[in-house]
Amino acid sequence: MFELAPAFLATSEALGDLALCHARLQADARFPWVVLIPRVEGARELEDLHPDERRLLIEEILSAGHAVRAIGVALGREVAKLNVGQLGNLTPQLHLHVVGRRPDDAAWPGPVWGHGQAGAYRPEAFDRAMAVARATLGL
Repeated sequence: MFELAPAFLATSEALGDLALCHARLQADARFPWVVLIPRVEGARELEDLHPDERRLLIEEILSAGHAVRAIGVALGREVAKLNVGQLGNLTPQLHLHVVGRRPDDAAWPGPVWGHGQAGAYRPEAFDRAMAVARATLGL
């Protein structure tokens, strides 16, 4: 049975479930950011997914990219570049980050991981980001 690693609960908010992945909004207002966690028991690496699941994952990454871009527009910070990462060094459960980047963001041009402290969303911006992401993802 699929169980979400507890680390995600502390750093992100649930958007809902896509066909394969549980989608979450990363709780860092510095970047429009969606995390996708395939609902596959024990999955730690892409190779743990069936080929059909991997194909579906690519489609869900593209959908998450659309959501990230929509969040950027809704918050007045249009995304210039999408970064997609699958690390898992700290949280080994298979998950992918889809992050919207801009040349004027806090970490540009380097990676977002390990750069500064996460910035809290203002309540109205958080509500807007959640609504736009859910609408874009069809959730």
